[in-house]
Amino acid sequence: MRNRLVASLLTAVALVPQAAYARPVDALLGPILADVRDAAAINARCDTLVAELGKLKAGLEGEKGAATVAGTLQHYDDLVALLSGAGGEATAYRETLTSDALRQAGSACEVRIGEVNNAVSLSRPIYDRLKAIPTAKLDPATRTYLKRTLTAFEVAGVALPPEQRAKAQALSDKLAALGSKFDKNIADGRKTFTADPAELEGTPPDFIAAHKPAADGKITLSTNYTDYFPIMQSAKSEALRRRAYEAFMTRAYPANDAVLREILDTRQELATLLGKPDHASVQLSTMMLDTPAKVEKLLTDMDAIARPAGERDFARKLAMWRKDHPEATTYGAWNGAYLSQQVQKADYAYDAQEARQYFAYNRVRDGILRLTEQMFGVEIRPWATPVWDKAVEAYEMREKGRVIGRFYLDAHPREGKYEHANAVPLRAGIVGENGRARSVPVAMLVMNLSADGPDGGLLGHSDAVTFFHEYGHLIHHIFGGQTQRWAGQSGVATEWDFVEAPSQMLEEWMYDYDTLKAFAKNAKGEVIPRKLVDAANRARYFDLGMGDQRQLGLSNISLRLHQGKAPADLGARVRELDARFSLLPLPEWTQFQDSFGHLNGYGAVYYTYRWSKVIADDLFTRFQRDGLHNTKVAMDYRTKVLGAGGTKPAADLVKAFLGRPISLDAYKAELAKDK
Repeated sequence: MRNRLVASLLTAVALVPQAAYARPVDALLGPILADVRDAAAINARCDTLVAELGKLKAGLEGEKGAATVAGTLQHYDDLVALLSGAGGEATAYRETLTSDALRQAGSACEVRIGEVNNAVSLSRPIYDRLKAIPTAKLDPATRTYLKRTLTAFEVAGVALPPEQRAKAQALSDKLAALGSKFDKNIADGRKTFTADPAELEGTPPDFIAAHKPAADGKITLSTNYTDYFPIMQSAKSEALRRRAYEAFMTRAYPANDAVLREILDTRQELATLLGKPDHASVQLSTMMLDTPAKVEKLLTDMDAIARPAGERDFARKLAMWRKDHPEATTYGAWNGAYLSQQVQKADYAYDAQEARQYFAYNRVRDGILRLTEQMFGVEIRPWATPVWDKAVEAYEMREKGRVIGRFYLDAHPREGKYEHANAVPLRAGIVGENGRARSVPVAMLVMNLSADGPDGGLLGHSDAVTFFHEYGHLIHHIFGGQTQRWAGQSGVATEWDFVEAPSQMLEEWMYDYDTLKAFAKNAKGEVIPRKLVDAANRARYFDLGMGDQRQLGLSNISLRLHQGKAPADLGARVRELDARFSLLPLPEWTQFQDSFGHLNGYGAVYYTYRWSKVIADDLFTRFQRDGLHNTKVAMDYRTKVLGAGGTKPAADLVKAFLGRPISLDAYKAELAKDK
């Protein structure tokens, strides 16, 4: 999750006295086109957004007189709010709307907004105005905002001579178009394959019931997560698992190979123009770990911790495989998830399918909402607003009778919809100097959870964990938008390599019996047995080492591909980079790079998931000590970590909550739990 989106329509704001800025931002921002029916409406919306952005940009570039916080910085922040909103709105259309024409219109608008954003980031007049603002009397948050803003301009290349700035913008505009194409090719790269009914043996009963044979006796399956993961985890047929894996690991190939190569080469060309050795060096310059060398050290350090656990995991899965294949020295990658489930059953008495009956979507959703209310002292109620599909739900969050945030849940798969799970901020929460809200934060949670079965469809426990993870981003956006004066510091506005930490920490509540017993119930209303939750907690640490090794492999791919031009054979290079850490090499026929969406959205910094995991484990130590349902600790966490938004360095937020700097100790302890 890294889009900062605000679904908005900001009318023209010429350079005006500070008093004019005091009117609520909600009066300037319009709703998303939730009930849009044709691409023309999105195109018209985009035309208006681009025009208004142009007016704001021109007004700021033409500003005269003394540069001030009340005038110059406020004007710039209004531009930030609209840029975030316009780009986010377009991204939301591309990810979720219900026809290809509508999604393509959203994608095209996304590119146009990206071009404006690039022009702003390279505007020397805007940079000069912001740099001229006196800093001596600034409050700490505003000083931080101004410093980060100026740094972002400098990283983008604002100091380049005019001709080179124009070249930098052209390259950035090209990357915006290529990135949108890369993402769309993944969405369009969905594959199907067939199975005989007997090959579904072992998969959940509700999965089998939802997949009826056609007239020819064959069942059609797809690479959608709702098909892919049940097959990989529980289908007894190795042949079916392999067909599913082959389809999944070649999505968007070869269409995206040329696109990815051009992305990598263009990023390298831009880095060279900026005087940097490579794109990784450019991108990392604003992170907590701000050089490739620091990331490389992190990966090496985490490898040393995770590898012994990973090797134990591999040995136990291989032993399970050798019960039927006694001469085997390894097993195919398509067998890994299945073997993990079998070991969990045999060694931990944990059956993921038995647990599944207790995690119906509606109950999980309600449980997560109620837990939020209890932990953070808020109320969550349905929000009466138009939506783009009948399956979409809308809610608003209240505190002491006041609306403090709104959000959509788009939880189930549709043809052409974004395939993964993410939280999409749609409007930044901004508070005026008088303490009153100028804008209420709004966000969207996009998922692809099963809709088949009672109470909205049964989920695997891992699906419930994913739900809570992404929901963690959503509440970070809302709680981080309650006290921020600046849109550029609102919500999830911390360093990029911190943003996953709060969400990863919240996953822990999905393993807590006192949490689960409130909502994890089967169709008969029976509460999930404590014995089953205890088994899940024993089993959860098995395969954690191999899982982390896989994540380190992905991090290595992300980093190394961005340290030079694209290799001649992308697939071969990706498999090589993955093998540096992963304990089960990718088969030679895989072309995973073409569907690795993070190579566009995250670029060189996929490692953030690993670094955030270290931080998440560390943050959780306080809850472990004082209680997962300790409301005082929860409110302290809300205020010091989530509520701070981007007003302070992330390391300072962690220290404020824990009373000490970040440590690897909790991560080390977790990896040692399954010996």
